[in-house]
Amino acid sequence: MKRRNDRVTENSGKGMLMFKFLSGSYIIMRALAKVKTETAQIEKENPYLEKSELHPSPCKLPDYERKIKPLLDHILSLAGLLILSPLFLFLSIAIFLDDPGPILFTQKRVGKDKKFFYLHKFRSMKMSTPHDIPTHQLENPEQYITRIGKFLRKSSLDELPQIWDIFRGRMSIIGPRPALWNQEDLIEERDRYQANSVLPGLTGWAQINGRDELEIPDKAKLDGEYVKQLRQGGMNALFFDVKCLWGTVRSVVEGDGVVEGGTGELSRRNRI
Repeated sequence: MKRRNDRVTENSGKGMLMFKFLSGSYIIMRALAKVKTETAQIEKENPYLEKSELHPSPCKLPDYERKIKPLLDHILSLAGLLILSPLFLFLSIAIFLDDPGPILFTQKRVGKDKKFFYLHKFRSMKMSTPHDIPTHQLENPEQYITRIGKFLRKSSLDELPQIWDIFRGRMSIIGPRPALWNQEDLIEERDRYQANSVLPGLTGWAQINGRDELEIPDKAKLDGEYVKQLRQGGMNALFFDVKCLWGTVRSVVEGDGVVEGGTGELSRRNRI
């Protein structure tokens, strides 16, 4: 009986220690998220907010999009940051040794309702690479990619720091991929499908149906299909998110849709 009580006491102590660790980690990360948030300065030169909205966000959103999805994003991103922290450390060291410089690459992107935010990625390109230029607009983009960067991009591990952007509420796990602030053609095309009215995602419906191989009209149309499913709410929206997540895992494992040169590059090559 005494051994059993000692075991119960020991397990209770471990549980309390784990609870304190998780609570402390959450408090620290929430504080960092508030400190590292974007300032009002980022919106001062936002041309999209000056234009009239073709499709403003609906006033009444389904409970899934408004409450359940953000809660799932918050919980899963916290778990991801904690569980993947050893991998983050390993990749950070590899990136620095390959090409000394900043580990993370930040870039101004278009978020929900076309508001700007700073997206984070593991740096996969050399320090000499032109900034704020989409990959598909670079001449011979492969010349700028580091050795470790090729692996990161092929495996999509360069996207992992966006788990932090999910945790701080700028992104969702599933949604349209956030456009660069100067990709006006993609942003305007997404307006037709209300795809600018939802949080951008780490992955999405377009990502598992072509990714870099898609032309902008096709990508925007797929983003619109996702929004349509999301706005149904309930189990339909949840199952569609799960479908996108499972499709992403399969695409990453198989290496589908990753073409250096970016959006529409494969079709351009086929036309040459």
